[in-house]
Amino acid sequence: MNATTPLVGEPLAIDLVNTVTAEGDLLEDTDALGAWLALEADRLPGFDGDADRAALQAVRSVREHAAAAFGALAEGRRPPESSLRGLAAAVNAAPGRVRLAWDGTAVAASVRREGAAAERLAADLAQAAVDLLTDPAVAKLRRCGAEDCVLLFVPAHPRRQWCSPERCGNRVRVARYYERRKAER
Repeated sequence: MNATTPLVGEPLAIDLVNTVTAEGDLLEDTDALGAWLALEADRLPGFDGDADRAALQAVRSVREHAAAAFGALAEGRRPPESSLRGLAAAVNAAPGRVRLAWDGTAVAASVRREGAAAERLAADLAQAAVDLLTDPAVAKLRRCGAEDCVLLFVPAHPRRQWCSPERCGNRVRVARYYERRKAER
């Protein structure tokens, strides 16, 4: 796994925010957006549009608002009001109708949104951000402990320090090892 591959597996809104890394924007064009949407397809089943310019612009807008809100929370500050308004506007731009259905073992809920594909995608991503912002788990939100990493994560374990053991954890541990060896000489 390298820094040009999007990190996935965190809450959807954090995965979106983490598409901006210290190395740059991983959603630099419609092809990159399409690749990211393919990685997140199981969490965005309602999106049936193309990763076109409108979708890219809408996703980047939601990402900007979510990043400002989550970044502030990670630093112990109040989220900017403009970011909260931006997320609410994105959700409200494609109103949804909840459908409940019995799947044989439990009741499953799905939301069918109205509007253009880009608006529906932005609304789903903004809703994921709203859901996390209002979840008590957001209090655990952290920034990666590696000095040169800007990614966020919600730790399942309180001792977790890095966005990913493969991406930053190993790199930091190897650097510490070499520093110890150098000091022993």
